[in-house]
Amino acid sequence: MLEGRTLTRALLVWDLNEDAWFPDGLVLLDFEGEQVEIVHQKFDEISITWNTVDPAQPLDWPGGGFQLVWREGAPVELARLRGQRLQGVELLVWTGEDMAQGMVAVGFVFPHGRVTLYNALDENGMEFRSPDPRYARHNLGE
Repeated sequence: MLEGRTLTRALLVWDLNEDAWFPDGLVLLDFEGEQVEIVHQKFDEISITWNTVDPAQPLDWPGGGFQLVWREGAPVELARLRGQRLQGVELLVWTGEDMAQGMVAVGFVFPHGRVTLYNALDENGMEFRSPDPRYARHNLGE
């Protein structure tokens, strides 16, 4: 698995028109050549793929109108995780009694930080603190 590998690159889809993260696009995390690709869609879907996206290729969004590129180094909290060894991967399931109940997020734990990618109502959300206690945590790799 990925545990013990170093995060060598983290790429987000960036909207040049807005100069902002485009949270509908994939989040790519590269661990020494093993690339994990994550995207949340609708209210309850997550897609996790491995080594299927070539970030050297231009981005094309259905419907057009966007100028999208891959960007490294943003946000700063994600950039700070680069160079750290992955200590664990968590599958997080929201147990709160609201419309997000059952939503699945993925957490990546490092010696000096973490990132959780979650469903932010039909797009990716990203947090850098410990998950809300209403998540049921399942450590992968154990």
